[in-house]
Amino acid sequence: MPNTLTLDVDFARAQFPAFREPDLTGWVHLENAGGSFPAGQTIDALTGFYTRMKVQPYGQAAPTAAGGQAMDRARARWAEVMNVHPDEVTFGPSTSQNTYVLAQAFGAMLSAGDEIIVTQQDHEANSGAWRRMAEERGFTLREWTVDPVTGCLDPADFDALLSERTRLVSFTHCSNIAGEENPVAELTAKARAVGAYSVVDGVSWAPHEIPDVAALGADVYLFSLYKVFGVHQGVMTVRRALLDRLPNQSHFFNAAYASKKLAPAGPDHAQVAATAGTLDYIDVLADHHGIGANGAGERARAVNALWRGHESAIAAPLIAYLADHPRVRLLGPPTSDAHRAPTIAFLPERMTPQALEAALAERGFIVGASDFYAYRLIEALGIDPVSGVVRASMAHYTRAEDVTAFIDALDTLL
Repeated sequence: MPNTLTLDVDFARAQFPAFREPDLTGWVHLENAGGSFPAGQTIDALTGFYTRMKVQPYGQAAPTAAGGQAMDRARARWAEVMNVHPDEVTFGPSTSQNTYVLAQAFGAMLSAGDEIIVTQQDHEANSGAWRRMAEERGFTLREWTVDPVTGCLDPADFDALLSERTRLVSFTHCSNIAGEENPVAELTAKARAVGAYSVVDGVSWAPHEIPDVAALGADVYLFSLYKVFGVHQGVMTVRRALLDRLPNQSHFFNAAYASKKLAPAGPDHAQVAATAGTLDYIDVLADHHGIGANGAGERARAVNALWRGHESAIAAPLIAYLADHPRVRLLGPPTSDAHRAPTIAFLPERMTPQALEAALAERGFIVGASDFYAYRLIEALGIDPVSGVVRASMAHYTRAEDVTAFIDALDTLL
């Protein structure tokens, strides 16, 4: 019987066709923050839609009706897992585009004298759109700055930025460089207390824990499914009270449809239906590990606890190694715990990030060397954004022996 306390990594890996693909044999994927492998359930769902239902959905004929039903089921399932209403779920081609559309809507809703808070820590998708909108509309922009050594945010600094004029706060659940979880529920409560809406970018945290949006208190929560073992779609939840106030950004006849008003283009039918593949995968893991929690949300978070336990354990040796290395600058907290994603960025002293990336690729390790669209954060850390940093990011399917081999490779190269 599977152990219900720890993740069965071999079983999890068996659900991913990538680990059986001959062209990927010998490669260790350590750039999961840039995009995870898709689960077999995702691939099956996408293939099934293209094979059986690739006609215009929502018609009267059986194949077209089935397509619409598959899309609706996917939306309803994600809403249940995230603890929101189906009408509060919007699918779009990417988180960057979803945020841009959202910013246009907010720009038309806010008034002169309103203030917006953004951070230095965010991916540009959840920073640039708000900065550009504030500049174009004449709103006051306030920046929550990071610690210039670690790249982390201090919640006490957030308090000093809030005022009775604050109408919107935008921050990340977890930095894609620093890797530390920010106290979302605490921050959204503070924003709500002054009458401000909160927009939370969960792209770097959702691959490790599917959000309970109601518990987090976010008015808007966004993330990307291609980093959560799924298709290339962005998911955006907008609480209905806010959604009803935001001006329509779609065709005029879509204004009455909550899930359409922030989606200017028509949906990618097959991909929307296939978003359910991630949840199918989570259900398979839940069944295998004997998780019988009531409700889809509880089941998902019980599986996520298995993910997080494994990830924290395998990330700890790498974080400790880099924190102690005399020729490496580790970014983010030097510890591995429940509030740190297994997303580990560092700056080597004696070679460029790109040179280290290339040398690691020669040894079979896939890592990234870039600013990772966190350009402002890299600058705030006193690092050249052109060369950026090296990032090794793991998922729950990463094996402990892969991390050990990676440390051995780093020890040779550094």
